[in-house]
Amino acid sequence: MNFCGYKIGERQRFFLIAGPCVIETRDSTLKVAEQLKSITERLNIFFIFKSSYNKANRSSISSYRGPGLYKGIKILAEIKEQLDIPVTTDLHSVEEISQIKDTIDLIQIPAFLCRQTDLLVKAAESGKPVNVKKGQFIAPKDVSYIIDKLKNSFCNSYAITERGYTFGYNNLVVDMRSLGMIRSLQIPVIFDATHSTQLPGGGEVSGGEREFAPLLARSAIAARIDGLFMEVHQNPHNALCDATNQYSIDKIEKLLKLLIEIDDIVKKRPCDEF
Repeated sequence: MNFCGYKIGERQRFFLIAGPCVIETRDSTLKVAEQLKSITERLNIFFIFKSSYNKANRSSISSYRGPGLYKGIKILAEIKEQLDIPVTTDLHSVEEISQIKDTIDLIQIPAFLCRQTDLLVKAAESGKPVNVKKGQFIAPKDVSYIIDKLKNSFCNSYAITERGYTFGYNNLVVDMRSLGMIRSLQIPVIFDATHSTQLPGGGEVSGGEREFAPLLARSAIAARIDGLFMEVHQNPHNALCDATNQYSIDKIEKLLKLLIEIDDIVKKRPCDEF
């Protein structure tokens, strides 16, 4: 499958979708994109930049949501043009598609909207690749119904992102079997290593345990994922969104080097050997 110009295959190295959770300023977002491009070029990892112009599902009405569609898309367009990299962002409504499709290379459907039929159909009809975040309430094999909606709307390039499953109140757990189940359906699977550490709700701002992101990423790579998703920030503790689970840009290169070593080992052997 061709995914934003990258050919996904059984033995291919994982690709990376990464960037700050939300666009805070033009300069800070561009700086992170520049750093990530430099790192991924050194490591020979295909890279798609991600940041949101609007976080529509914040816990509190007073939480920072982003600069909005008009300003946010201008910043993403500048990053795409200046750095010559594909970009993606969250899509929240059918009406937004016509306004972003000429800029965005990959449409991302947020987890809470993963079953919204009209949104999936219109995203597919845009002609863009579509990455659907699996809802925290969706069983792994039920993502086949999500993909059926895309395929029946003539989408030929798609993926599912696993980001943990609701486990009681204010907690997520990642069942690594989920990654194998999704891939067994012949669906490319991406693992979200940072959102999977969230502790959703439980107050005005969701909590998180970013220290577990490397552990989860290593486990997911060993499970033969196609892509890795991480939200990264220059100063995560002061981030305006997801401050407890975003990963530091200063640490990501070291982590990616280790992940490449694991990926190279597991993808040298056919899946059916085990």
